[in-house]
Amino acid sequence: MEMNQLFNLENKTAIITGGGKGLGVQMAHALAEAGANIVLCSRNLEVCERACEELKGIGVKTLALKCDITKSKDIEHVVNETIRKFDSVDILINNSGTSWIAPFLELPEEKWDKVMAVNVKGAFLFSQAVTKEMIKQGGGKIINIASVTGFGGTPPKLLDTIAYNTSKGALMTFTKDLAVKLAPHHIQVNAIAPGFFPTKMTEKVLSDMNKAIVRNIPAGRFGNEEDLKGAALFLASKASNYVTGHVLVVDGGITALV
Repeated sequence: MEMNQLFNLENKTAIITGGGKGLGVQMAHALAEAGANIVLCSRNLEVCERACEELKGIGVKTLALKCDITKSKDIEHVVNETIRKFDSVDILINNSGTSWIAPFLELPEEKWDKVMAVNVKGAFLFSQAVTKEMIKQGGGKIINIASVTGFGGTPPKLLDTIAYNTSKGALMTFTKDLAVKLAPHHIQVNAIAPGFFPTKMTEKVLSDMNKAIVRNIPAGRFGNEEDLKGAALFLASKASNYVTGHVLVVDGGITALV
């Protein structure tokens, strides 16, 4: 197979949760530029619609849908609408996420539950829904967006986000176990663990601790609007057909220091 065919996503359809902004829209552009149809969903329909309009300029078909990923009925609606419009769902990127900053002793129980529901339960429910279709189709790709914070602890002065860190560690284990379960069905399940990327969720932490964080990144900078595109395309394409259960770190060298 020629190299350009390995990364060709024409006639493929990708669902990206939380795809209307931040890392989600960056990965949506990567897959669209490779030819994929793009479905963006989140609780904020307006941002998904705006992102879809931008993607249409690339020349691909798009669909924006409202979805609370902690609700099975919402997920079922997204999958059904995707199949109705595009006839298949070939790629799922579980990108939706949330966090809560608070000292461990002051973290409200309901905030712990919310972070776990969005970051872990949501990925489980969406993966379960698309897997049923992927098995019928004979294969597919599931990509979970984890974080380098899931590998271990972080100083509270840097990140006082124990629920978030825990959820991302759980998501990486979920990725590995699901990969084993779905390998016989030709479905590859992998994760991307980004380092520090400026997004709406991280902007306060990054602005407050800018210099301290950058000093600990070997690359000497935060991730930018292009830095996840290659990783996402690789894991969504035929180029990664023999890669499954892997956590691809994109962090400018942070984890290489350990």
